[in-house]
Amino acid sequence: MSTISVAEAKAGFAGLVDEAASGEFVTITRHGKPAAVLVSVEAAEAAKRALKKPRPNFGDFLLTFPGGGELERNPSKMRDIDL
Repeated sequence: MSTISVAEAKAGFAGLVDEAASGEFVTITRHGKPAAVLVSVEAAEAAKRALKKPRPNFGDFLLTFPGGGELERNPSKMRDIDL
């Protein structure tokens, strides 16, 4: 993975595209901080698929616990608070 400033990226953009197309990630910085990453089409498509993949919610995750899902509730009253 290479890191390059915006000014350097402007000057050698075609070379950076070739580098990204070959599978390298190219980080572009602005004022010394990462601002963007240039990646291949395959890497971008893989990222899109990963973002669209449905993920279970926290409740479903808890139900996969091998000890079972039986939880006891505390029957005591909640205390009053002033906000």
